[in-house]
Amino acid sequence: MEISSTTASFDSIAQLVESRREKSASTKTDPKSSDSTDQEKAIQKLRARDQEVRAHEQAHAAAAGGLAKGGPSYTYERGPDGKQYAVGGEVNIDTSPVAGDPEATIRKAQQIRSAALAPADPSSQDRAVAASASGIEAQARQELQKEKKDSKEEEQEDSGFPPNRPQIDIFV
Repeated sequence: MEISSTTASFDSIAQLVESRREKSASTKTDPKSSDSTDQEKAIQKLRARDQEVRAHEQAHAAAAGGLAKGGPSYTYERGPDGKQYAVGGEVNIDTSPVAGDPEATIRKAQQIRSAALAPADPSSQDRAVAASASGIEAQARQELQKEKKDSKEEEQEDSGFPPNRPQIDIFV
């Protein structure tokens, strides 16, 4: 029994040595294998970026609704496999105020800001557009307040009382 046990040990050691040789041979740098691995990594990276860019721009387009001037447009990079991958993009949005209607301009500015901040990870450009929309909204709110003040003054003028004169009711 000792002999067979020793033989089994030698068989195991021989198998271990052979296994290590195979692993060593497979891990040696093969220039073609290394290039292939690098290309596959680059393709995977481009695929991931493509998906991220498309989801980002779709979020803008969906939130912009009718304010979007067409769909998203993309900039592409050709991968090692010859395919085009989106690496950047944009959605053109109408950011002009609504002439003569500050309330509509306020709603529009709020939608622009929502569209700019719609993606999970807004870019610095997205944040700048959102800030600009906030400025448009603030201007429209000022215009709306001025219109309301002017309207109130007109009502007071129509009632026969001076606009800034206090009214006193006296009851006896």
